Amino acid sequence: MKRASVLLSLLLVHGIVPSAIAQTAMPPDIQSNVKPTGATAQELLEQARQRLRDRGELPAESRPILQSDVPIPAITPALLAPQPSSFSTYRLGPSDVITVYVQRFQDLSFQAAIDQEGKITHAVLGKISLQGLTIEDAQERVRQAVSRYIINPIVLLSLSTPRPVQVTISGEIAKPGLYPLLQTTGRVSSVLLAAGGTTERGDLRAVKVRRTFTNGTIQEQNIDLYTPLKDGSALPDLRLQDGDAIVIPTLDPTKVGDYDRSIVARSTLVKPILTVRILSYARGGLTEVPVPNGSKFVDALAKSGLNPDQANLAHVAIVRFDSVQQKAITFQVNGKEALMGDPKQNIVLQDSDVIVIGRNFVGRISYALNLFTQPFRDVLGFTLFFKQLGTSASDLFGPTGGTGR
Repeated sequence: MKRASVLLSLLLVHGIVPSAIAQTAMPPDIQSNVKPTGATAQELLEQARQRLRDRGELPAESRPILQSDVPIPAITPALLAPQPSSFSTYRLGPSDVITVYVQRFQDLSFQAAIDQEGKITHAVLGKISLQGLTIEDAQERVRQAVSRYIINPIVLLSLSTPRPVQVTISGEIAKPGLYPLLQTTGRVSSVLLAAGGTTERGDLRAVKVRRTFTNGTIQEQNIDLYTPLKDGSALPDLRLQDGDAIVIPTLDPTKVGDYDRSIVARSTLVKPILTVRILSYARGGLTEVPVPNGSKFVDALAKSGLNPDQANLAHVAIVRFDSVQQKAITFQVNGKEALMGDPKQNIVLQDSDVIVIGRNFVGRISYALNLFTQPFRDVLGFTLFFKQLGTSASDLFGPTGGTGR
């Protein structure tokens, strides 16, 4: 009854229904104060309809429209089916807030939030489903609802407040998981930054974004973040939507040659700080050293505060976990030549690398790794292996251990 009264008031104000008709549709307590006329309500209504038809403002077979007569058009598969360009097109969903403006009919203009069923509710228009629609499609949907009351309405719809975005990120990323983002910062690069950056094994040339649409279809788009870093151009500006899944693939070992890790290491898209460990007699065991991503052997040596005169730098091994082979691999390095500027000896470090200094120490670590026949399941097992060695001083420092030779 309330919706009918509101609608009747609108029609009366804009002269679409004569006042006599409005009076006959008023509640009984209001009708008692209105002077009756000789014509019946049906006759007055027919006269009003005829006048509108004569002016061309009402279709020839028009009849009075009641709230119960107003069907809300169903969402057709054609509207929901993602188009080729729809991956970058915003689609409405629960918690979006929209603003609707109806020209010349201020009372029909409103702002509403989309509920969990994907619908908005209006006192006159009722419930309108906007789930999965683009802004343009939603505007047409609302215009159809308004056209049940107004001939050829001009309706404008805009997105006032976009819904919060939650995306998942997995693969070669420092902290995989679910991340809430603001729409203003809902970009792939923002998610990588929030998740701690990619690991050194991540391939930024083929970052995948998967999106599930309301009709069940899934689209996937590859994003190349490496080429813009190399060329110094802007990163791809793909706006993420709620429910998107980002996957950072593992760099193919056969394609490492054309992938400059130093370029990636200087960006904000990778893990900013690496943790390397130094195992030496001069340091008295195993110590952790945080270094910026892209650091080399000499950088870690300087950051550790190790005195080169007290360490046997001629015999250095860098032990690294190989995730593909699930085992430790060793690089022999001449630390003295690295300090003298030999780039071949000053290799780039990776997260969780272990720098072993001293000929006897290198030999004992190599022997321990040979005895350890089981493969490391992950980098955590690799790290625990060295922590156990570092805490077992008696196993590492023998009677001749203090010489570091």
